[in-house]
Amino acid sequence: MLHTQRSYGGSCVAPHHLAASAGRDVLKQGGNAVEAMVAAAAAIAVVYPHMNALGGDGFWLIHEPGKPPIAIDACGPAAALASADFYAGESHIPERGPQAALTMAGTIGGWQEALNVAAQWGSALPLTTLLADAIRHADEGVAVSQSQEALTAKHLARLGQSPGFNEAFLLDGKVPREGERLRQPRLARTLERLASAGLDDFYRGELAASMAQDLAALGSPLRLEDFHAYRAQQVTPLQVQVQDATLYNLPAPTQGMASLMILGIYERLKAAEPNGFEHLHGLIEATKRTFMLRDSHVTDPQRVPAPLQSLLSAERLAEEAAAIDPASALPWPHEPAPGDTIWMGTVDSQGRSVSFIQSIYWEFGSGVVLPESGVLWQNRGISFSLDPNHLRGLAPGRKPFHTLNPALALFEDGRTMVYGTMGGEGQPQTQAAVFSRYALHGMPLQQAVTAPRWLLGRTWGETSTNLKLEARFDDALVTALATAGHDVEVLPEAFSDTMGHAGGIVRHPDGLIESAHDPRSNGGAASV
Repeated sequence: MLHTQRSYGGSCVAPHHLAASAGRDVLKQGGNAVEAMVAAAAAIAVVYPHMNALGGDGFWLIHEPGKPPIAIDACGPAAALASADFYAGESHIPERGPQAALTMAGTIGGWQEALNVAAQWGSALPLTTLLADAIRHADEGVAVSQSQEALTAKHLARLGQSPGFNEAFLLDGKVPREGERLRQPRLARTLERLASAGLDDFYRGELAASMAQDLAALGSPLRLEDFHAYRAQQVTPLQVQVQDATLYNLPAPTQGMASLMILGIYERLKAAEPNGFEHLHGLIEATKRTFMLRDSHVTDPQRVPAPLQSLLSAERLAEEAAAIDPASALPWPHEPAPGDTIWMGTVDSQGRSVSFIQSIYWEFGSGVVLPESGVLWQNRGISFSLDPNHLRGLAPGRKPFHTLNPALALFEDGRTMVYGTMGGEGQPQTQAAVFSRYALHGMPLQQAVTAPRWLLGRTWGETSTNLKLEARFDDALVTALATAGHDVEVLPEAFSDTMGHAGGIVRHPDGLIESAHDPRSNGGAASV
């Protein structure tokens, strides 16, 4: 797909077409960008359950024309009982199962806080309207995607040991095949409960009591008090100036600073043309320098050793750019961080824009599906260390490190751009690829998303730390990168899931909306 979609009435971009349609339908009913995103977020939690769920976390960037962007941190902290003592005898937190379900799920709180922001914009659609598509898909069933089939099969040996997983995500005890119908009736009843009782029921109502009871019975450290204590927070976004645009992203505990820093460094190395050696080498080397700083600085917001915004100063970016050899690769022994998620964007007819991301961390998270509610719980807390002296050491109430980071750009000419991707450590890299191609090198938006991509380290489903390239790159470029010292692996696929599922929307000052989604996903760009 190479043609950018264009419209004037609004747009929703998602890595699953049914989520994009849910958002678009809300826009058609007069809903705003936030309401459309809540509808899309609820839908994708049903139709793409291997990547996200109600039992996960989320982050928002919301922009209203003429006002500074609003950031929402919907990351749940570690349970009050989640201490090193709880994991006595373990060398690390178990990766799957009830003990991996140790942090509160923040995503519903994020929906709630975002709707509070949107309430200032006028009349609101009811939750029954916003959650209608999600409820229907959970009740009637959805066609299983190829990626859900593949990842269920890949991880079944471990996921199948998690309480409730097999009942929720297998069909007749077998991995569901692409196109088979998967129903989630318990999840449908939970969504109906949220639509009727309100989103706060997830934390302080009957639903909270049910989930807390189930989690405790299964062996999670989460308790009802953890639900009662949780609220999503508005936070100040990080920002960096690049050429003719100001870029925004989330602060700690996310890696938003990394996404901004890569582009800030690259601007000082900017290649003459996109997709050649100078372009890729510059972004890859900027990524290396950025990840080293990220890993020494990003943790729970109360424990960040230095203000992250200071790392984005013009002086620091120039210093990092000057340290890059334009012809030679820095050796890369970095230990990669895994992570899976979804990114989505919405823009309404009034120019209000949302960049949004929600996740359960690894594929299917902890694998735990709560018996009464049917909610799948995340394993985000496994990013904590059991070493009390570690930067990301576990303690009650601390927030875990997040790969999640939605992006937004405001251009001096009046354009607004929301963009992002799923894919763990691939997120900052793919954001850099898409934004640099579109904004710094003038590529059309859809081409910027579709063009061949690269990955240093790992993204979802991968463990190696080399430089992976899609097969569509020119042989001469591959040779040049290898000659410069990059450990290059050319993947067999022309369009690889390894590169994540990206998307973007640009709104122009005259109201024109351009939308692009990733052909690597089951996505769509649904416009009004």
